[in-house]
Amino acid sequence: MSILRPTTRLPESSIRALWTLLFCLLGVACTPSSSLAQQRAADLVLIGGNVFTVDESRPTAEAVAMFKGRIVAVGTNESMKPWIGDETKVVDLEGKFAMPGFIEGHAHFVGLGESKMMLNLQQAKTWDDIVSQVADAAKTTPPGEWIIGRGWHQSKWERPPTPNVDGYPTDIDINKVSPDHPVLLTHASGHMSFANGYAMRLAGIDSNTRNPAGGEIVKSESGAPIGVFRETAQGLVGRVKAKADNQRSEAEKMDYTRRAVELASQECLRKGITSFQDAGSSLETVESLKRFADDGKLGVRLWVMIRDNNERMEGQLAKYKMIGYGNEFLTVRALKRSIDGALGAHGAWLLAPYVDMPTSSGLNTASIESVTKTAELGIKNDFQVCVHAIGDRANREVLDIYENLFAANPTPFPRRWRIEHAQHLHPDDIPRFEELGVIASMQGVHCTSDAVFVPKRLGMRRSQEGAYVWKSLIDSGAIVTNGTDAPVEDVNPLDSFYATVTRRLTDEVTFFPEQALTREEAIRSYTIACAYAAFEETSKGSLVPGKLGDIVVLSNDLIHCPEEEIKNTKVIMTIVDGKIAFQSPLP
Repeated sequence: MSILRPTTRLPESSIRALWTLLFCLLGVACTPSSSLAQQRAADLVLIGGNVFTVDESRPTAEAVAMFKGRIVAVGTNESMKPWIGDETKVVDLEGKFAMPGFIEGHAHFVGLGESKMMLNLQQAKTWDDIVSQVADAAKTTPPGEWIIGRGWHQSKWERPPTPNVDGYPTDIDINKVSPDHPVLLTHASGHMSFANGYAMRLAGIDSNTRNPAGGEIVKSESGAPIGVFRETAQGLVGRVKAKADNQRSEAEKMDYTRRAVELASQECLRKGITSFQDAGSSLETVESLKRFADDGKLGVRLWVMIRDNNERMEGQLAKYKMIGYGNEFLTVRALKRSIDGALGAHGAWLLAPYVDMPTSSGLNTASIESVTKTAELGIKNDFQVCVHAIGDRANREVLDIYENLFAANPTPFPRRWRIEHAQHLHPDDIPRFEELGVIASMQGVHCTSDAVFVPKRLGMRRSQEGAYVWKSLIDSGAIVTNGTDAPVEDVNPLDSFYATVTRRLTDEVTFFPEQALTREEAIRSYTIACAYAAFEETSKGSLVPGKLGDIVVLSNDLIHCPEEEIKNTKVIMTIVDGKIAFQSPLP
């Protein structure tokens, strides 16, 4: 969400000369008998648009021309005439708003696709709604097979479940409707799960099972597990589910991943996303993504963080590093770790106890030593390092790790290491992001989604001083990016954009509006700032000749439309690599 300075622009005459030379190299007619139009005929030209370029030297335009997946011209309708040939596709935008394609700054690509293949629990208003969904699934699922879902959040239900422990449901009602199926339902945050009695028996979990490091098995007063597993404790049941999944053939596993990639790509294109920064994939998943890139099956451009254990990554990272692979559809150049959990699950690691759970300051889910080792691997192999940190204690610890390693390994070039989420900061740590050159990879929609319980967890003072302080970070000089953390939230960037510029929960309630961004800042947070955070600002994030032809066309002008109209904005067209990848009728 920072205002980044544009790269130096060549004179228009020089740009045209360079592109004419490129056309020759690509086989376009360049003989003396060829006309100028033939030499420069574009594949796709957009005219009649209200184009916001995110290029400070030319902020607005009417038209854009693309050739071989790259932008070749940005300007007026009249200036496009030399670029239009017999085979050029010309689209009149009829005044619609166009801008660089949205770059999803932090989400889970395969997880987004997988979420379309399980129970969607996000809209449940009560625990009873979820029990009903599981009951329906049990009627059509063969006995013994897993029923899985994601998206429940106890703080957003209309009423607490009965019975409950600290507001969390127990397994009593679920057991009644699914006696013959193991059930695993992931919390909206991804940092907590619910399992029924069948699943707990498969995992060997009972009242004697101890909490793992960095996790908690929630138990009743009698000591019996109620089915809720916080942070690393999720692995107790998750490993049993994974073992069942691993019994599938390699072909079945690949088909499953391919379907997830297809669904994720379709969802992104429908919502105007042209690039996606994947917040953590295993080495095996990276291998699959590479195969899909080889086959041209990635619908959007991926920038991937490897998330695996240090022992597996040691000595292997060099062969997994890819920059612009598969016609610039796959880049792998970052490592991902998590040092704490999520606020909604009382798992964010805090400097002071929770207001609504004073016996806890959250959970440190990975040791300082382990995260430091990952960061050392990043330095050794020239990978960016991205650490999930939500609580103020977690953010301080990560900043300390980075500061110590930067001091021990000086470089004249910015490393652009990142903290993923950076949701709750101590005021003393806000300026450290700019001082260290650390990217604050944040998600606007998390603010309004979580605001219903943030003051309950942190209290009003801590919430105001350090919760989702986008503006404070920008004013300090830090680079702040935007995203959704899908499937934690809907991947729709317009929801996150609206939250970023309004911080509005309802017509009457706004969450500390002094931290809202301007429209221009919010667009930059979803375009050029994300590109910069991935070392990709020279190829994407603004509409400049030479950059990738990735564009979104919207029904409303995000700069000038009334705030409430932002929520009604529709994606008219998504262009990737200079080709129309999604199109809906002009309204």
